[in-house]
Order: sequence, then C-alpha cells, then structure tokens
Amino acid sequence: MSHLLIQVDAFTNKPFAGNPAAVCLLDAPADEVWMHDLASEINLSETAYLYPVGDGFNIRWFTPAAEVDLCGHATLGSAHVLWEEGYLPVDTPIRFHTRSGLLTCEKKGKWIEMDFPANPVECVCPPGTLIEALGVVPRFTGKTPFDWFIEAKSEAAVRALCPNYNVLATVETRGVIVTAKSDDPAYDFVSRFFSPALGIDEDPVTGSAHCALAPFWGERLSKEEMTAYQASARGGFLRCRLMEDRVILCGQAVTVLRGEVL
Repeated sequence: MSHLLIQVDAFTNKPFAGNPAAVCLLDAPADEVWMHDLASEINLSETAYLYPVGDGFNIRWFTPAAEVDLCGHATLGSAHVLWEEGYLPVDTPIRFHTRSGLLTCEKKGKWIEMDFPANPVECVCPPGTLIEALGVVPRFTGKTPFDWFIEAKSEAAVRALCPNYNVLATVETRGVIVTAKSDDPAYDFVSRFFSPALGIDEDPVTGSAHCALAPFWGERLSKEEMTAYQASARGGFLRCRLMEDRVILCGQAVTVLRGEVL
C-alpha cells in the first residue's frame, strides 16, 4: 500500500525558506520501526505521520534519529496539507491528538493558528560543556521541560554563534534555545535552536521552542502578542500570543513536493 507524502516549508510564505517538514498521510497506525526508517531516509528535521481518529487526527513526529514529544513546524505543515488536499474544509478547525495532549489548528486567512501548551523557563545554571560548546556569554540561563534556554547579550551574538556540535551533542537535552531581543523593529525577539543529539545540528525554525520563548519575552517586554524571527540560514517568522497557560503560534506554509511512499 502506498501513502501520500508531501513536503512543506513551514513558517514562511515562500518556497525554500522556513523549516521543511515531511507529512505522511496514513489510514491507520503504522509500524514504529518503519516510521523511524522512513524519517531517517527522508532526513528532514521532522517527519509527521497522521491518521484519522474520532474527532481529529493522531500525529507523531520523528527526527532522523528519534521520536519527539512536540513539534511546531511539522504540525503546521500537517494542518496545511489537510486543508490544501481537501481532507477538511478550510473553515474547519483541526484537532491533533499527540503525546503532548490535544493540539488544535485554525485557518485565519493566509495564517494558521496553533494552540500549544506554554513551557515556562526555570532559571538554572547550565553545565560548563554547554557554554563551552556554544561559545557565548549568557545574560540568562534556564531550562524548559525539553530544552536548555540561553539569553545572549545581543541579536548580533545570536547570529554569530558557531557551536561545537560534537561537544553540544554530549549535553543531555532535546535541544538548546539561544535568544536575544531583536534589533529589527519588525520583530520582538530572535532565536536559534540546536539539537545535534537528535540528529539536527541547527533546526531552521522551531515552533515548539516558542512555547518557551513567548512566555519568557512576554514577561520581559510586558507584551501578550509578539513577532519572532528564527535567524537560521533559511530563516523563518511567526507570531505568538499568550493565553494563560497556552501559546498561540501563528505561521504560514507552502507545499514544495508531492509524492508517495511505496
């Protein structure tokens, strides 16, 4: 049996920017080894597998090396595919059942709004190997349920980072968020995200990281609505809105490839 496979560039309004994700549409649960192998074969930062269940869709996310509990850009890409391929009318919200609970997506014009859990940052001293690997002087260090969190002194410092990925891969964490206040008035803050332990040296645009970035900068800037730019080589942008213990992440997406898995 073949399965529809679509590659989407997420958190961008043009092809070949933002973060690419593969979306594999299934009729029923698939073998876990097969999902790992396919994600490794595709070799994008995330491959999403989804199939219909009750009032929505089950979704699982795999990097080339491991399954993860939460992924923003592949969820955005999955919602985009379901509406673009006609699985649901564009005015129908999508309910995703995940290992991180229920996530919902709604189409708002050219934007997709995703309702995600907030992940506040706890102030924690990092291991020396983390700072050594990043080569950055931190203004603040902390931890989320998933990642290490570093505030750098400036946007320039964030953009100039050249981590030692071999050392960074030895730090026990899903990934590392590095952020600073934006110098560009179009954005409130910038960030980069590194996850060599999961086979991703640098992730182009990381939606789930903004579940921590939005509460952090919302408190720093006294704002409930913010714009963000992830300053990777591909680059990507999104809007964030705080709602109690949730974060509304808003992004755009474009389809770049369409095929099938045999």
